[in-house]
Amino acid sequence: MEEFRSGFISIIGRANVGKSTLMNRLVGEKIAIMSNKPQTTRHKIQSILTTQKFQAIFIDTPGIHTPKTKLGNYMVKATNTTLNEVDIVLYLVEPDTRIGKLDAEIIERLKTVTSTVFLCINKIDSVSKEQVAESINCYKDAMDFAEIVPISAFEGANLNELLNCIYENLPQGPKFFPEDMITDQPERQLVAELIREKALHLLDQEIPHGIAIEINTMKQREDSEMVDIEATIICERESHKRIIIGKNGEMIKKIGTNARHDIERLLGSKIFLNLWVKIKKNWRDSDSMLKNYGYNKQEL
Repeated sequence: MEEFRSGFISIIGRANVGKSTLMNRLVGEKIAIMSNKPQTTRHKIQSILTTQKFQAIFIDTPGIHTPKTKLGNYMVKATNTTLNEVDIVLYLVEPDTRIGKLDAEIIERLKTVTSTVFLCINKIDSVSKEQVAESINCYKDAMDFAEIVPISAFEGANLNELLNCIYENLPQGPKFFPEDMITDQPERQLVAELIREKALHLLDQEIPHGIAIEINTMKQREDSEMVDIEATIICERESHKRIIIGKNGEMIKKIGTNARHDIERLLGSKIFLNLWVKIKKNWRDSDSMLKNYGYNKQEL
């Protein structure tokens, strides 16, 4: 009988290469928020996949980028601190045929880590097989990866092959979490992230990185299964507040409507969602505000 295996796996890469999509697809649940805008993930989000043979704990890290604020510094630090603390690093890239400056820097950093490093070439559904092969050769010359797996996180292509590689490289070990547990994130944080995801989809390009979500209250009604949630969207400027609210409150109503479906699926019950908007100037450069919005004190 095969020994049970378990371990921790960090998913890293440039912003917007599909890290959250991959983690959600592997686990089969929507744990990390997804957006076509970069730097969507701000926290290290832990999700758990348990099979008959292994338990893999995935850590979806913020996208690696050049930081411009304390929040940006936090995001990059959150990624770097995971590299030597896990069993496997999944380095996610797009099927590029030339390695850009940021990826070259990431590769140099990966050469120094003690963890096993896989290269996952994502979005293979968007290019030809010839370009995928060229991309493999390009990255193979840059570093000696333990495994190179071309995948499509969006379509689910080659994910079974990736999971087999993960199993083969995990150490023997126990189940760290119960079989039915898929994340260690508090419900309030997941709810906040789902609201932020809808804002990312609906708002203009300049605004999303300047918003945070604060869950003011979240409680079940005494006489029913309905959950009342009151949340505040934090932004940095008066002009942003007006855009978030929208003409006659249409935008904030749309954000709430879009978030409600996913939150109800997450909680397994109907919800009443009440959204407010507040201005807190330069919150992304305030240590105290970053801590208030759930960013780990040790990583600021």
